[in-house]
Amino acid sequence: MIARLARIVRLGVKELYSLRADPVMLFLIVYTFTFAIYTVASGARFEVENAAVAIVDEDGSRLSARLKDALLAPFFQTPQAISVREVDAALDAGRFGFVVQIPPKFEEDIVAGRSPAVGIEVDATAMSQAGNGARYLQEIVQREVLAMFPAAAVAAPVDVVVRVAFNPNLKSGWFMAVMQVINNVTMLSVILTGAALIREREHGTIEHLLVMPVTPIEIMLAKIWANGLVIVVAATLSLIFVVEGLLGVPIAGSIPLFVLATIVYLFSVTALGILVATIAGSMAQFGLVVMPVLIVMNLLSGSSTPLESMPEWLQTAMQASPSTHFVKLSQAVLYRGAGLDIVWPQMAALLAIGLAFLALAGMRFRAALLKAQ
Repeated sequence: MIARLARIVRLGVKELYSLRADPVMLFLIVYTFTFAIYTVASGARFEVENAAVAIVDEDGSRLSARLKDALLAPFFQTPQAISVREVDAALDAGRFGFVVQIPPKFEEDIVAGRSPAVGIEVDATAMSQAGNGARYLQEIVQREVLAMFPAAAVAAPVDVVVRVAFNPNLKSGWFMAVMQVINNVTMLSVILTGAALIREREHGTIEHLLVMPVTPIEIMLAKIWANGLVIVVAATLSLIFVVEGLLGVPIAGSIPLFVLATIVYLFSVTALGILVATIAGSMAQFGLVVMPVLIVMNLLSGSSTPLESMPEWLQTAMQASPSTHFVKLSQAVLYRGAGLDIVWPQMAALLAIGLAFLALAGMRFRAALLKAQ
């Protein structure tokens, strides 16, 4: 056993030397866990920001002017006045994301106690901005009307109080930064291990391994621990220096617990990378095969959209994906400060799936080596 562990360690060190000699892979790792995370977290927004808005003012009253003045930066650009006839053409041309239509006698109807309607037309091709922007505009209209005419308020039967937990300012950057780290762990784990095996085959060094006194499982475990170590270190440093330090995102939970979960998760995704590499015959084929695998794993893992909103059959199918459990675990730990007593079911699921992937990848890798002989 000691001799086997020593061989696995030495083969893993060889992998680290090979990775150090590959500037493209090194650049990919550094870029993925630094610049890629920063640009996505600071650039991709779910909130309404700098949205183009137009106003159709058929009232011309003080109240309508007040509504126009309430549409302020950074949420909206300076409102543009257009006519009713221009609305459809402006929305079709993509000039505006929102059009607010204030009807004639709007202020007069409010003073008289009637309930006039304000129309809000939305270009829903920008889906996330459309929903949030429509809600912002509704709140602005209600706020300004009540500020000018307090008597127009109608007592609600229920007083709804909303308390936002974990992300009180609803900053999408906080969510995006952590999710990028998690998704990039999945992506690079599969790519690095798969590319390491393809590189052995293309450089002809796989034949050297075959004549050495090592077994296929030792070769595979060496690739897993070496590439997994690189990913764990890169993800941890990214979480501390890029997410917490540069982006200022507070991490609520234990980073060591997240690292432990990442190590368990890496056994399954690195084994998946080896499994895909045994199917592909070249680096180009590997890239083509791995792309749809990674897209499905990331998009349907719950990192982009809630798992509960998916069809039940798809929710059940995604339980076989380790990324689903890793995303749920990571969100609980990093967002809500959960401990091992809460996330142990996801840890157990990751371990079970990892062992299954490891066994399957081992069989495929052994068969590939025997074929190479």
